[in-house]
Amino acid sequence: MHNEFIAIIEAAAEGGYFAYCPEIVGANGQGETIEACRDDLAAAIALILDDRREDALRGIPEDAIHQIVSVG
Repeated sequence: MHNEFIAIIEAAAEGGYFAYCPEIVGANGQGETIEACRDDLAAAIALILDDRREDALRGIPEDAIHQIVSVG
């Protein structure tokens, strides 16, 4: 599934960059370059969303219908 999120990237005082995603609370990244910072943020977003999905599916009856819904 393809998703797009906003990355807010700022220069870090100690050098390099840090980033966060206002749409995904707790998602942040850092890196020496903007690209590395963005990649680190993307990995953090993926981990958070995977964790949220696992939490959300816990306790759902096994006989419930599970389907994927694509947005966009």
